[in-house]
Amino acid sequence: MLLTTDRPAATKAAVLRQLLAAKTVVMPGAFNAPVAMLAQKMDFDAIYISGAGLINGTAGYPDIGLLGMDEMVRQASYIANAIDIPAICDADTGYGEILQVMRTVQSFERAGLAGIHLEDQEAPKRCGHLEGKTLISTAAMERKLAAAVEARHNPDFLLIARCDARSVEGLDASIERGLRYMEAGADAIFPESLQTAEEFGRYAEAVQAPLLANMTEFGKTPYISAEEFSALGYAMVIFPMTTFRVMMKAVEGVLHQLKEKGTQKGYLDHMQTRQELYELLQYESYTQMDTELASRFPEST
Repeated sequence: MLLTTDRPAATKAAVLRQLLAAKTVVMPGAFNAPVAMLAQKMDFDAIYISGAGLINGTAGYPDIGLLGMDEMVRQASYIANAIDIPAICDADTGYGEILQVMRTVQSFERAGLAGIHLEDQEAPKRCGHLEGKTLISTAAMERKLAAAVEARHNPDFLLIARCDARSVEGLDASIERGLRYMEAGADAIFPESLQTAEEFGRYAEAVQAPLLANMTEFGKTPYISAEEFSALGYAMVIFPMTTFRVMMKAVEGVLHQLKEKGTQKGYLDHMQTRQELYELLQYESYTQMDTELASRFPEST
């Protein structure tokens, strides 16, 4: 079907639950719809929508919560509805307190997402791998999670609690928070900024829940493969900004080429061709649909 996904959002949420029960799900970050479509074409089972990717890529702002909930939901909906595989999205702190968290959950659910994660930072939040984070109390996060559970309509919609305590309060405190977040109703736990494979293993032993690992670049976490995370007991592995960073470096290179040589010819072998892009976007299908509808209702002479 053109202009929208063939799979309803409720079905995508159920599919994601089934995937998590069967294996470790690897989710590349998609900061726009074509990247998500390419991930689907390459047989990834699900994708991750990074808050940083949307904010950096849309407005050029740092990841400190400067775009509002409505703006983030709109951007995420374009991505989620362009693909038939599930997408989960970064919902930051829920964009407010309890009632706003409830509205946030319902907005992302209506927008076609299969799940979101909420974090336990104070606003304005910071990137999880930077210093200077401040956490809300465990009880305040428990209230947010209980509100999120109350707000969702589809019980399969995945509610992930991101815990930023490792770099603020230590690993033991992060584990304690994770356990309490599960009791408050979270479906999965995202322990942010763990610093060794041993820490990931210890967390998985202590918190018997679906766990999400963030394999970001240039952060506090060492480079651990998806296979290794699976062996450690993690249900999801996200690569939130990998495609974005590669894209930015490639764009920087071609801009140097244009500035220095005044031509893009040296970069043609590094480009997706026009035909490849059109095939990904199903350009011909749209043209055929337009032609077919026009032929069914010709202009009178």
